[in-house]
Amino acid sequence: MQNSFLYSLLFVTLFLFACQENSTSHDDEKENAIASILTPDSTAASFPLILERIKKIDETLVQQIPILALIPLDEEQQQAFQLAKQSKDFIENLYHEQSKVAYRNELFNVYKARPQEIPANFSKGKVYKLELYNYALNLTTTAMVDIVSNTIIQVQTLKGTQPDIPTYLKDLAIQIAIQSPEVINALGYKPGEQDALMANTKTALNETRCERSQHLCVAPTFTIKDKALWAIVDLTDHRLVGIRWTHTGPEQTAKRISEKRLKFDKIMECYCQKMTHLNKDNWDFDYVITTSDGLRISSVKYQEQLVITSAKIVDWHVSYSNTDGFGYSDAVGCPEFSQAAVVAISEPRVSDIMDGNQKIGFALEQNFSSEQWPQPCNYNYLQRFEFYADGRFRSACASLGRGCGNNGTYRPVMRFSFPDNDNTFSEWLSNSWKVWTTEQWKLQNENTTATPEGYRYKIENKRGQGFAIEPNHGQFNDGGRGDFPYLYVTKLHADKDEGENDLVTIGPCCNTDYQQGPEKFIEQEPIENSNIVLWYVCQMKNDDRKGNEYCWSESYLEHGVYKTKVYPCLGGPMFVPLKKQNLP
Repeated sequence: MQNSFLYSLLFVTLFLFACQENSTSHDDEKENAIASILTPDSTAASFPLILERIKKIDETLVQQIPILALIPLDEEQQQAFQLAKQSKDFIENLYHEQSKVAYRNELFNVYKARPQEIPANFSKGKVYKLELYNYALNLTTTAMVDIVSNTIIQVQTLKGTQPDIPTYLKDLAIQIAIQSPEVINALGYKPGEQDALMANTKTALNETRCERSQHLCVAPTFTIKDKALWAIVDLTDHRLVGIRWTHTGPEQTAKRISEKRLKFDKIMECYCQKMTHLNKDNWDFDYVITTSDGLRISSVKYQEQLVITSAKIVDWHVSYSNTDGFGYSDAVGCPEFSQAAVVAISEPRVSDIMDGNQKIGFALEQNFSSEQWPQPCNYNYLQRFEFYADGRFRSACASLGRGCGNNGTYRPVMRFSFPDNDNTFSEWLSNSWKVWTTEQWKLQNENTTATPEGYRYKIENKRGQGFAIEPNHGQFNDGGRGDFPYLYVTKLHADKDEGENDLVTIGPCCNTDYQQGPEKFIEQEPIENSNIVLWYVCQMKNDDRKGNEYCWSESYLEHGVYKTKVYPCLGGPMFVPLKKQNLP
């Protein structure tokens, strides 16, 4: 089978780069000495920006409704905020229950809700979404309000989650980083604001308050030659908590791109602000680029039968150490009016899937990329949905490198919801299907059993309709080396913010166990004969060794100009319709 995703990647080789030499020198001894974890109390300390912010926090904590609101709000946004504050649920977590002492709550985002975020039964009006972060409880509260009818549509809370940070907090993190003596000493010079990469992407660092207390932390990153310095900033305590060096591979000398690669306004207008409908080869569905959950497909029908309610990628978790526990939690989404760190850089593409000379299906693809990719500490993700003529369906994704190091593990969090309220989920064990009776998770490894066809799980309704699920172990002839996934099954709750709408970042970047985010929704509820949600988290380790490149990219000279070669790590499961199978 010829996998057309390889052809779709060719577009990345068309971007030409000129050289830009960095003359800064390094002292390896100084780097190694500085690279140790700083104490949790080390700080970039009290310069005017921090003092002014602390003053505003203190002034807010004594107000009747102690919500710090520093983002600029226009008239409609202000109206939405005032309306949300009338909801008891929205202001429920402003105070400690016993002492009545105010928690620090900060309004991070207020924006006009995207079509995919608005409940289906609320199609009129002017709906805004608000995101409120509680620093003390590490909790996010979201509200959906209609400012035309003055209606509070929905209020939900998610524990252990953090919204995308507003621009002024990103700028504050950069200031803390570039003014920190530890950063200046490590780099050998004082960096400027423009030198910081990935400053709005949430991170973690084990054995610091970012990890122990679940503080809100980001990591402005600075690159020199083949290394990247991570300055891990705690925005809860307004301090630098640690620095880390990673190796990014041989220096890439491509200069910064001066123009947008594609027209963001068209992406926003045509693919972010409205649904697109596709009817092709017996498949029928809607798709949209979300604010933070990548490309989402919904209402997926095959031969006029609804088979999938929705599918998307909620987060990309990127870890660069199994011991120190640091990395990024990437949100991917629309290029504007969202806080996604890695954004859509092109329109969605539809291409045929060929097996030799025979067309056997088609694929819908979307790329999300940092603006300066393929330079170090920039990312490029491919999201791909495959639809086959025989009713098979695959959700796939890939990192195209290079990222912030040559020892990264990528864990994309896929989410699938299915129609019908009488579904049952089963696992192949001891040569028979074992029904999962309650919500749970499972790690697949080399010893996980499967049917002779390679199916390890299945989901079906009482009419025998559904899918056998075939995880990727390198059998799809696309260069993938296997997913080794964590798989979670939860019960759908339409009245809770568990992923039907856009989710904030639900998991930390760097956990190496099952705690990738979906476990938050496991409450040991019974799931037999119910609405079921499947979460699937691939684990893909990058590799920069010559001849073994994987999840990697590199620049090379051709005809005197720089081009980019990518080594994708494609992962994701195949769903095979049960009606085509004669399974035991």
